[in-house]
Amino acid sequence: MPYDLVIRGASVVTSDGIVEGDVAVDDGRIAKIGTFGESGRVEARAEGLHALPGVIDTQVHFREPGATHKEDIESGTRAAICGGVTTIFEMPNTDPATTSATALADKLARSKGRAWCDYAYFIGATAQNVEQLPDLEQLPGTPGIKVFVGSSTGSLLVDREEDLGRVLRAGERRCALHCEDEEILRARALLASTPGDVREHPFLRDAEAAWHATRRVIRLAREAGRPVHILHVSTADELPLIADAKRLNQDVSAEVTPQHLYFSAPSCYKELGTMAQMNPPIREGYHTRSLWRALGEGLFDCFGSDHAPHTLEEKGLPYRGKPARSPSGMPGVQTMLPILLKFVQQDRLPLAQLVRMTGEGPARLYGIRGKGSLAPGFDADIVLCRLEETQRVSRWGHHSRCGWSPYEGRTLGAYPHSVYLRGRLAARGGQPVGNPEGDPVAFQWKETIPAKIQ
Repeated sequence: MPYDLVIRGASVVTSDGIVEGDVAVDDGRIAKIGTFGESGRVEARAEGLHALPGVIDTQVHFREPGATHKEDIESGTRAAICGGVTTIFEMPNTDPATTSATALADKLARSKGRAWCDYAYFIGATAQNVEQLPDLEQLPGTPGIKVFVGSSTGSLLVDREEDLGRVLRAGERRCALHCEDEEILRARALLASTPGDVREHPFLRDAEAAWHATRRVIRLAREAGRPVHILHVSTADELPLIADAKRLNQDVSAEVTPQHLYFSAPSCYKELGTMAQMNPPIREGYHTRSLWRALGEGLFDCFGSDHAPHTLEEKGLPYRGKPARSPSGMPGVQTMLPILLKFVQQDRLPLAQLVRMTGEGPARLYGIRGKGSLAPGFDADIVLCRLEETQRVSRWGHHSRCGWSPYEGRTLGAYPHSVYLRGRLAARGGQPVGNPEGDPVAFQWKETIPAKIQ
C-alpha cells in the first residue's frame, strides 16, 4: 500500500543532526525517514530543501474575543502557519479573560474550522479563581495556567505575594509567568516625564522590576514544589537566578524572544518609536549581549514570539497620555522562524539548537503529545525551507490583521517554502493552502521531564 505522502530528497533536521533522504507520512504521522522505494499517494520533491519540525510557539496573543480589529484566531493562525508555526499556545488576556471553563470552551469553539494551525489556550490566574485552578488546568485544550505578576495588556494581575503563593500551590502543571514587579512598576511610573517619551520605556519598566519578580517567583515555586516557566526573559539580572535554580534541580524553565535578541535600546526606540514598545521592554545592549551568552550556554528552553498585535493607529498614539496612550506589544508569529534562521546564517545559533528550542523543548516542558520532532510516530508537522535564502520583510506579505511588522524593510532568513500540518499541505510560498484544519493540542503532561540546563 502506498503512503499518504512521501517527501523526496530532503535534508531532515533533528537535534542530533541531519539525515538525507525521504519522509513517509501515513494517517497524519511520520511513518519512516530514510531512503526507500515505496511510493506515496502524494509525492513532493524537496531536493535542496531542509525539513524542519513545525515550530511550536508557546506565547501568542490573538485578541479574540474582545479586540478582533487587531487580530483574531483565523488571521493569527494564518500568519502562524505561513511562517512555519504549526502549533500555538494563546494567552488568556482577552476580553473577557480566559479564567473559567466557559471562557476556554468559547475559545475552543471559535477555533473549530477557523484555525490554520493546532492550538491550545492558557487559563489566566486571578486572586478570585485560585480554588478552581487545579480543575481548570486539567481541562482538554489548555497547556495550563498563566500568571501576570506585573500588569501588562489586559486586566489580569496577581501581584500580592500571598495570592501568588496560593496560585503556585493550586495545581501541578508547569505554570507560565510574566515577571515584572507591580509595586516597582507603579513607583517608576511616577518618574515619567511630561508628556513622556517612548525611550523612557526601559527606564520605567526597569531591570529591577524583572529581577525582583523573577526572584520571588522562583522562591515561591520552590516552596510550593511547582514547575514554573519564566516568559520573555529580558535582563542580565534574571539570568543568574534562573541558572542557580536549575543547578539546584529546581524545575524552572525560561523563554527568550527573537526581538529581545535582535533589537537593543536606545537605537530601536529612535528608529521605530512606539512600534518597539513591548512588556518587558527591549533593553540596552548590555542586556542583549547577556541574553546571547545565556543562549549559547543553553540556559533557555524555548523561543516564544510573544506575538502581541495592535493597529498602526493605536501604536501611533502618544507614549503617555489621557485618555489614550500607545499600547505595548508587537506582531511576531510569522517572522519568528525567519529571524531565527537569520541567526543560523550568521553562525550565532546552531541549527540543532533552533530545532530543539522550537520543537523538542516546548513539547517536553508542556508534555505535548506527538509533536516537536521529525521521527517515526510523531505528527507530520514539517517545514520545508532553503536555508541559504533570505527575504526582505514587507507588510504586504504578512497575514496578521494589525497590518505591520517591526522588521519591515529588513532582510531576514529563509521563509518557509512549504508547511505541512499533520501531513497535509497547509501553506506554500507564504500563502495558506486549502481550508483551516487546526485541532486542539493533546497533552500527556505527567510524563514531562524537569527543565535543567541542556
